[in-house]
Amino acid sequence: MERIAFLSIGPEIILLGAAVTVLMLAVTVKLGSWSWAAVAFFGLVCSVFLSVVQWFRVDDFAEQAMGVSELPIILNYGGASRASSMVVMDHFSSFAGFIIFAIGTLALLSAWPLVKSLEQRGAEFVALALLAITGLHVMTLANNLLLLFIGLETASIALYVIAGFVREEPNSDEAAMKYFLLGSFASAIFLYGIALTFAATGSTFIYGGIEVFVNGQLLNLMVNGNDSVLLAGIALLIVGLGFKVSAAPFHQWAPDVYEGAAGGAVGLMATGVKVAGFAAMARILVGAFPLALPLWAPAIAAVAALSVIIGTAFAVAQTDFKRLLGYSGVAHAGFLLTALVAAEGGVAGMWFYVATYAFTLLGAFTIAAVVSGSRSGGSSLDEYRGLATRSPVLALVLAVFLLSLAGFPLTAGFVGKVAVFSSAIASGYLWLVIVGLTAAVAGLYFYLRVIVLMYFVEPALVRNPGTAVADPKASGQQQLTLSVALVVTVVFGVVPWPLLNLAKYAVPS
Repeated sequence: MERIAFLSIGPEIILLGAAVTVLMLAVTVKLGSWSWAAVAFFGLVCSVFLSVVQWFRVDDFAEQAMGVSELPIILNYGGASRASSMVVMDHFSSFAGFIIFAIGTLALLSAWPLVKSLEQRGAEFVALALLAITGLHVMTLANNLLLLFIGLETASIALYVIAGFVREEPNSDEAAMKYFLLGSFASAIFLYGIALTFAATGSTFIYGGIEVFVNGQLLNLMVNGNDSVLLAGIALLIVGLGFKVSAAPFHQWAPDVYEGAAGGAVGLMATGVKVAGFAAMARILVGAFPLALPLWAPAIAAVAALSVIIGTAFAVAQTDFKRLLGYSGVAHAGFLLTALVAAEGGVAGMWFYVATYAFTLLGAFTIAAVVSGSRSGGSSLDEYRGLATRSPVLALVLAVFLLSLAGFPLTAGFVGKVAVFSSAIASGYLWLVIVGLTAAVAGLYFYLRVIVLMYFVEPALVRNPGTAVADPKASGQQQLTLSVALVVTVVFGVVPWPLLNLAKYAVPS
């Protein structure tokens, strides 16, 4: 028992307990949605707090666990050596935990009108959301590829169900089925990558197993091009996680699922998965294969270029706002991959980008849920016509989010693009930056198109002929989500240094 540092898995314990408690309250005392909210948000706030505590306790625990105070990493569960520990707690995992738990809290707030409309079934939605958030964080702290896979599947299965939770909507079942089939296919590819990596290295541990072998004889074999098994394993790991973060050409599920799933349910699956997916990718590539950078960086660069091109090209033709954000997310996945070609030097830029992007995207999906309804599957662009006259504040907030996604100055999106492009240029990938900049300029069209619809076009008739568009009104929970997302988008666009300085420490060891 003395080998277990419960602080490293404290958030997981709390969230699992909260999920069970919510279900028990729903079937026993039946106090209503306020009781589920109290339990869920208590668990999430505690998890955010524990992530902050972990950040400040990393060095102390490193000294106790390893006997070397300089090591910015502590290993728990299974032993005091790198080769035997299943869990890593370092600045990287604690930073990831803070972002994931904060995003999860706001995503659940954004979905609360949906939860209330589901009545007793709302408790199941809340429990599934908590389980998904737990799995996402496990992906960021796993020192073993099998544990990372368990975390990925825990999150994925919960999100499959959430995608099709509103069974009354015709597109909901289709979205869930597409997500399940393509997600299962991606998980199988990732698992096969683990198998090939194990066959090549004899280990599934990121630190102490794969790392030692790669730094030694195996790296020489890889440089000579003889170890095709390990190269195939790395490639399949990238493909499996590429599906999860909706990078091209593994993106086909994202626009369909975002459009078909209930408006209130999309926020978590669109933002949390990206944060955890890129964290896992950085942990594997930078943590396990840092000296193999010349072998995997060109593949990452190719996927990044393809993502920004395909995402931008297809977003231009969309007539549904949620599908537009889906293809936009493909392009942003490319921008994030651009940071990874710099390995450790690009992780700080990746963290700044994905953290601020997640809040901005969550805010945009929250507005989609307000405009089109939290239970609705689609969100036609016609519903945004004249939004500035019907709801000026909502239109202004959405305009800020869209400008940030486009990369306008004085927004967090602009700083994020500068950060990832700078690291790519420093690593010699000027061509990739040129592709990214070209796509970013082309992407201005579909972002500004929505702003033009809101401010310069008269409201349209929607859904029921002869009925004017109702004035959208956000609930109190949604207003809180939008307020936090707006503050993050604007403040870190004007004063980015605090977050950038923190992100520099959040590098996988």
